Parts: sequence; structure tokens; C-alpha cells
Amino acid sequence: MGDTDFIELDGVEKVFDVRRRVGFLRRERHEVRAVDGISLRVPRGEMVGYIGPNGAGKSTTIKMLTGILTPSGGRLRVAGIDPSRERTKLAHRIGVVFGQRTTLWWDLPLRDSYRLVHRMYRIPDRRFRENMDRCIELLDLGALLDVPVRQLSLGQRMRGDIAAALLHDPEVLYLDEPTIGLDVVSKARVREFLRDLNAERSTTVLLTTHDLTDIEQLCRRVMVIDHGRLVYDGGLAGLHEVGESERTLVVDLERELPPIDVGTESSARVVKVEGPRQWVAFPASASAAGLVARIAADYPLVDLSVREPDIEAVIAKMYAASS
Repeated sequence: MGDTDFIELDGVEKVFDVRRRVGFLRRERHEVRAVDGISLRVPRGEMVGYIGPNGAGKSTTIKMLTGILTPSGGRLRVAGIDPSRERTKLAHRIGVVFGQRTTLWWDLPLRDSYRLVHRMYRIPDRRFRENMDRCIELLDLGALLDVPVRQLSLGQRMRGDIAAALLHDPEVLYLDEPTIGLDVVSKARVREFLRDLNAERSTTVLLTTHDLTDIEQLCRRVMVIDHGRLVYDGGLAGLHEVGESERTLVVDLERELPPIDVGTESSARVVKVEGPRQWVAFPASASAAGLVARIAADYPLVDLSVREPDIEAVIAKMYAASS
């Protein structure tokens, strides 16, 4: 196995049998394909965004990658290991953070939770101290070490969970909604920490999130899953092209004027006019330079700004096209 395929999935499937009540006594067996033939490769050291609507199969994939669930079909390897067969061996090489559930001990102070992690993973003392000091400093946990986990705010607990997942130096980190419910300051701190971790230690990161700013700020590559299938795998720019997304030029003129003439050969169009302000949409893959030059030459311009496309809208369009 080379570094080019640190995480490998070949035609991976996960099928659940669900029994539904039909009438008063009868139950009907129903098959749900949570993951439906996914193949992908993630090289060592890459940060990948794994996104999709609720029920698309994201958490199921992560549970198979950690060995919690066994695939119904296909082949899956992480660092050359089959997670479901060698879960204990793999546990020493992976870190997992589930945003909705904590891995910390609820009634214990944060410090004691970390001591338990130290023993469970048999982390060498010096390495444990170094990792602990680093996490405490970068995630600003110093004042929280003697506080029971149940008394921590959601943002504090999440930072505590991320530290716990990293004390044993995992090679790969799975983050399932790591910024859910966090305030702006906590989100920024977590993102900065993850960027540093990836840059310094080449930790491979697979991130599922509904906060698409996480993806924009952390990941060069994004995978979109829908109904258990991979519908997109590539860069953010390419995602915009596939979703036919548009950027918006917000133009402030000196006075109220009719809609700006963008020319028939241009794919730009005026989408809104409010007094002297006009909104001009154009393809996200196109440069704004020509459009800006044209407007500046022909109109009494006061100010303008470019608004980036809303990725959520792009993905919604993709889902609509693939369903």
C-alpha cells in the first residue's frame, strides 16, 4: 500500500433490514441501502470534505471506516487494515470526533478523562505530555482542565473532544459535524487548530459537516454523497461548475438607473435593482474583470463588490439533478 491510497473504498455497500408495521399485527421487511457502491481514495495528509443531506450515508461511511459497522459488500481499507476485522489495531492509528456525542467521561474533570485516554492507548509518558501541552495551548483548554465535562459549554466540550482524539497521535482523524452548535469564536479556533495539525503532522482528515464554511476554509477536495452514492469528487471550483453556480457583482451607482446593459454576448444578467444598487449574476467559473471594466466605463460607479456563490444552493441543485 502506498501513501496515495491511505483510505481505500472499492464498491462499498451497507444495507440495513428495517421492519415496518403494516396493519395491526403484520410487519413488513424493508431493505435500506445506506451506502450504495462507493469507491474512493484518500491520500495520506489530505483534508477532504464529505458532505450531503441528512440520511445520505455520511455517518454510516465513517462508522464503517472506524470498524463500528461492517460493510455488506465491497472492500474497505484504512492504512492497509480492514477496520471491521482489526478494529483494535486500527484504533491506535485513528481519531474520531462525533459532534453530537462526547467520548469524554461525563462526571469527571477534563484532566481525568485525558489520564484515562493515556492509559487506554498506552501512550508513552513523554509523548502524552507533549501532545497534551500542545492541545491545551492551541485549543485554549487550560482553565477547563479541572471542570467536570457535564459543566462545559458545547464549544468547550467540543474542543475537549478534539484534544482527546489527538493525544495518541492518530494518522487519520474522522470529524463528524465538529463545529455543530458552536459560536463563531469557537468555530474559528477549531478550524485554525485543524489547519495547523494538518500542516505540521500531515494528519489525514475526513470531515463531514453541514457548515459549508468549514469546507471552504479547510478542504481543497470535496466529496458529495446523496442516497448512498458518490455524486461528486473534486475541487470546490469544479463543484460550482457542476452546480452551475453564479457569483454576484453588487454595483452601487451614483443614481437610480435602468438595469445595466451587460451585452448580449455576456452570460451575465441583472437579477435585482433597488434604487441605485444593482445585482449582476455571472458564472462562478468566469472572471469578473471584463464585466467590471465594462460597467466602470459606461456607468457612474460609486462602489462594487463580488459575492461568492452559496455552496448550499449549488449542492441543492446537484441533488435535484441527481434525484
